[in-house]
Amino acid sequence: MTTETDRRPDGTPADDMSDEGRGRTTPRRWSPRPGNRPEWLVGALALLLGCVFVVVDLAFNQGTLIAPIDDAYIHLQYASQLGSGHPFQYNTGDPVSTGASSLLYAFVLAAAHAVGLSGTALLAFAVAFGVACFAATTVLVCKLGAALVGRVVGLWAGVLTAVSGPLLWGAASGMEVGLTAVLVTGSVLAFVRERPVGLFRWTPVLAALLALVRPEGMFFAFTLSAAMVWTLWRAHGFRFGRLALCCLPLLVGVAQYAFYRLATGTFSANGVQSKSHLADRPIFYLGEFVDRTFANIRGIVDHFNGLNNTDFVFPFALAFFLGGLAYLLVMRPEWRALATAVVVGFALVVLSASTLSTALIHELRYFQPFLPLFVLFAATGGYALTRLVPRERERRMALHAVLLVMVLFTVVATPTWAVRLGRQAATIRDTDVSVAAWISDNLPPDAVVGVKDVGAIAYFGQRRVVDTIGLATNGFAEASNNGTGSLYEALRALPEGQRPTHFAVYEPWPGASMQPFVDAGVFASPPLTTFPVRTPPDLNNRRIVPFTEIDVHRADWTLAGSGDRAPVPGEVRDYLNVGSLESEGRHDHEVRTQQPGWQPYTVLRRQGDVVDSGRVIVGGESFTARGLTPGQDLTIATRVLSSAENRDVRVRIDGRDAGVWRLPESPDAWTTAEFTVAGELITSPEVTVELEPTRPLLSPYPEYTSFGYWFVQ
Repeated sequence: MTTETDRRPDGTPADDMSDEGRGRTTPRRWSPRPGNRPEWLVGALALLLGCVFVVVDLAFNQGTLIAPIDDAYIHLQYASQLGSGHPFQYNTGDPVSTGASSLLYAFVLAAAHAVGLSGTALLAFAVAFGVACFAATTVLVCKLGAALVGRVVGLWAGVLTAVSGPLLWGAASGMEVGLTAVLVTGSVLAFVRERPVGLFRWTPVLAALLALVRPEGMFFAFTLSAAMVWTLWRAHGFRFGRLALCCLPLLVGVAQYAFYRLATGTFSANGVQSKSHLADRPIFYLGEFVDRTFANIRGIVDHFNGLNNTDFVFPFALAFFLGGLAYLLVMRPEWRALATAVVVGFALVVLSASTLSTALIHELRYFQPFLPLFVLFAATGGYALTRLVPRERERRMALHAVLLVMVLFTVVATPTWAVRLGRQAATIRDTDVSVAAWISDNLPPDAVVGVKDVGAIAYFGQRRVVDTIGLATNGFAEASNNGTGSLYEALRALPEGQRPTHFAVYEPWPGASMQPFVDAGVFASPPLTTFPVRTPPDLNNRRIVPFTEIDVHRADWTLAGSGDRAPVPGEVRDYLNVGSLESEGRHDHEVRTQQPGWQPYTVLRRQGDVVDSGRVIVGGESFTARGLTPGQDLTIATRVLSSAENRDVRVRIDGRDAGVWRLPESPDAWTTAEFTVAGELITSPEVTVELEPTRPLLSPYPEYTSFGYWFVQ
């Protein structure tokens, strides 16, 4: 029988109370005890289901373990290089690159490689490690729920985590999902256990590791740092040593990006350069950035509310989650700092990941590690709802009923996620793994392969690769984001021994279109071989890959550089290669579009024996010409393609009107156009040339494709 002294003020029995609710000031031990056995049973359930997902993967792939996402092999490649003594070199001898989005995970896998694991064995370790971390996460969720609310909520939240299809998918994917999840949950639990003592020792360490494992984890770790500083400041005032330890995650984050800057010359990792809304298009528009980012946020909210057909969480989970946080903020003042940190942390995670063009693909893998906390606070919301029931017995029955419904809605989707994992792994086997095996068997050892999916082809193909998207090869993200013409110029600018001899690519996004390479003859036709995707799509008619086939081509660089030759006679004083980011940068080239949102993507075209890149212009452009002779007439020659109604552009030299240049009509083939600038306007060896509409503001604007400018005197 429960006595009056064994109850909370709200009537909750003491066996459903946290340590804080009982007034304890010392944390409980972490070792298993008889009272903790249900938590370990939940962990065993998670481990069993994780193994079931792995078995499904094996069943879909004739007994061979295959990752359901190519990115897992990127981690394995970086880890293999790191374990072999070539840290952060995707190919041996490459400069350091930042394509490994998880520094900590790369070191974990590198340790396994260093003891002898390679090939599929290293993938097996990654999957086993992820499943083990997932099982540990469920145990931590049980303990955290018991500490924050009560044992009943903790156990049900642990079960919700154990049967979560997205989490099981992530744990068995070979990605860093399991490691990130255990660090997220572990750092929060450490905070809960150490807050009553008034001394944070393990929380800063776990949060610092969290800051190293994922960029989203870093933002969440920063909010935990703020909560630790606030808690210590309120309890003990200013104590530099303790407060400095609480800032460890911040210091680790700064150190990570300082490493990026020192090693690569930029604070931005390759993945951000390739995928961020800040950088993935030629021109940045604030309005477009806001629109695209909030479109992702709306999609994420839709997934986390559980009302779409992806079964990411149970229905109305987001409402329960917010209710749980509100309950802690209002009814549990001792946890307000933590609840506030979680609110801000989740907001930063969603906002930061939403700035990526890939935020909603790959089963929302950026958000999977935060699902354990999400379902825990959603269960807390269910608990808070049942507090409205006046009688104790009905209240407890209502609590179990609400949490059981959450579990049932989650469980019915779990088999779907297992099948999804197997089908996606089979798709990767159909494509990237099969291409890698063919490359390993059929291309010479010194072959260099240009790729779009850089993971499995590099890991199993055992050939030097060039990542045309720019995740693993520095400098290619911006070129790819600018279009096919800029990508061609970046590829041909590589030293001859590093330029791809072959390409294994597909046509659609992500990355620039590949068909113009075929049309221009840079990709020899027909392809050496083609790998069609035979894996059936899922019930939503989707696959884990965006393409239907991968083609392997031999590269033909015979005409490389042919577009640089001047199409007019005379002494060329300077040359702007439009489409080449390096040349455009040297000449201060700027597109001055007349319509906000228009993107001047680059193109690749062949005409006769000339292959050249160009950029589509709507409105005008400006650039700087150097090496000129002052006082001497200047001829500006361009290779241009134009079929627009308005082909008149006003030319200004250093801001002074030089006349109107009427571009020739050339809808199907480029032609050469010339414009003569009077010598009196050339007042220095360096002049700024501006091409602008003759009718500013009003349509139709000048519309043309410029392939280059030669400055002749």
